[in-house]
Amino acid sequence: MQPIENATSVMRHWFRELRFARLPQLVMMAMVALALSACQTAELSPSGLGLTALPSDSTAEIRGHSMLVMDYQSGRILDAENPDALRYPASLTKMMTLYLLFSAVEAGKLSPDSELTVSATAAAEPPSKLGFTPGETISVRDAAQAVATKSANDVAVVIAENLGGTEENFAAIMTATARKLGMTRTRFVNATGLPDPRQISTARDLATLARALMLRFPRNMPIFQVQQFAFKGKIFHATNKLLGKVPGVDGLKTGYIRDSGFHLVATAMRGGRRIIVVVMGGRTGAERNAEVTALIDKYL
Repeated sequence: MQPIENATSVMRHWFRELRFARLPQLVMMAMVALALSACQTAELSPSGLGLTALPSDSTAEIRGHSMLVMDYQSGRILDAENPDALRYPASLTKMMTLYLLFSAVEAGKLSPDSELTVSATAAAEPPSKLGFTPGETISVRDAAQAVATKSANDVAVVIAENLGGTEENFAAIMTATARKLGMTRTRFVNATGLPDPRQISTARDLATLARALMLRFPRNMPIFQVQQFAFKGKIFHATNKLLGKVPGVDGLKTGYIRDSGFHLVATAMRGGRRIIVVVMGGRTGAERNAEVTALIDKYL
């Protein structure tokens, strides 16, 4: 396993060139208006969730299987099965949560050392979580690592509430940003991916999000390589079990709820070529991991 100390060095690498001044936490509340104005190209419904491409009764197939392989450089689809079928994204949702957190840091709205306050709502989120008492704080740096590595639901809600005021407002920003990125069949209603039948996406949309995340924030990507990290005396292990086991795999995100099955978006590079692999609806984590590994071996 990767030494715990590597988590700290990776995070230092992520932020070493980001020298933004610390801003009062009240500035964070402006993120709703700022993000929505930045997404003027998105078509927003009256509810603010950008659902014009999705009927209100759109539902995902329970444990439906989808697969997609994308060439990272060109965005070309190399292989796919049910790429546009609606699925429950589960914790793959957190790729968008991190996309918006990274955007806030890039824009100077937050610094790596900004402290995010934990509400009672966030503290009460079900596992996977770090565990907080309401009123505690967590730095942006640690929050990003906790979401990327541990997929912490409490921390995802902390990010949502501190950036959007409420998780509902933040979900509106998530959906508007999805539209701007070309994710036409995705709707977000929470920042975690915890069960909600309205929260839907597809393998194609999630590959699009993964590629956008990597293209826009390449210096942030090392946090997805961390296999374990320490926080307040506890050790947390990565949910992505391909790290350190499958040659070339260096991210991105796992996901699971009962109705989704086991998901994984993985990125791998061999011989100077990178691909993104999405597998959704695996019956077990082992089955999902084996399918992703086989696709990486086939296309790299």
